Amino acid sequence: MNACLGIVDWGVGGVGLVRALDHLAPGLPVLYWSDTGVTPYGRMHTGELAARLTAVVTELARRGATEVVLACNAASTVTARLRSVPIPVEGIIGHGVASVPDGIGGPIGVVGGRRTIASGCYRRGLARPGRVVLSRVAQPLSAHIEAGRLGSPQFLADLRTIVAPLRHVQALVLACTHYPAASPWFSDVLGDVVLLDPAERFAAAVAQRHPQARGGTGLAARTYLTTGDPDAMRRGAATAWATKLRAASAH
Repeated sequence: MNACLGIVDWGVGGVGLVRALDHLAPGLPVLYWSDTGVTPYGRMHTGELAARLTAVVTELARRGATEVVLACNAASTVTARLRSVPIPVEGIIGHGVASVPDGIGGPIGVVGGRRTIASGCYRRGLARPGRVVLSRVAQPLSAHIEAGRLGSPQFLADLRTIVAPLRHVQALVLACTHYPAASPWFSDVLGDVVLLDPAERFAAAVAQRHPQARGGTGLAARTYLTTGDPDAMRRGAATAWATKLRAASAH
């Protein structure tokens, strides 16, 4: 069977991962599932989220995906619970932890959604003797980005409030795939802090295991499905990532 990568995110954050794969593995077909038609993943109870992801992965396998990556940190908190899925599933959190160079002693900041931060996955994964890890819930930012309010006065006000306690960190892990779209604004507020995008390392790992997709000049199929509004997905991708895509209903 020819390889086909399924990508799951609640919204358009995972489009950043697709953009990285366009450069690193252009020959790998992608089947993207945006799940905005259901409750945001960060608000679901653990069992509900695991059941939802099991259903989505099963549907992606039915549509031809041979593996699935969760381009969503909230979804990735329950990766270990997805035991009855028909194809391999990998979450992004491990790549987020690994994106922090060992040479950075700290303090290190992590910004993410409420479920991601509350899970403690980054705090435990980044723990080192003498290293300080500072975590902040940045939930409003993804909502702003999803709604096309990137760079708006309310977005900037929320950003400044959220990162105020992180002004002295050495590096900041963007533990939500929406946030790299706002990197220029993070840099404006935090100055020379090193911004770490887990999706970059995740894309490199995917490309590494698909060497046949790394060469060539053509771009393999990128199919975008959403349980929400396809027009809203198109607008969100254009605003956040300057990416024009064709989105279709998953129903």
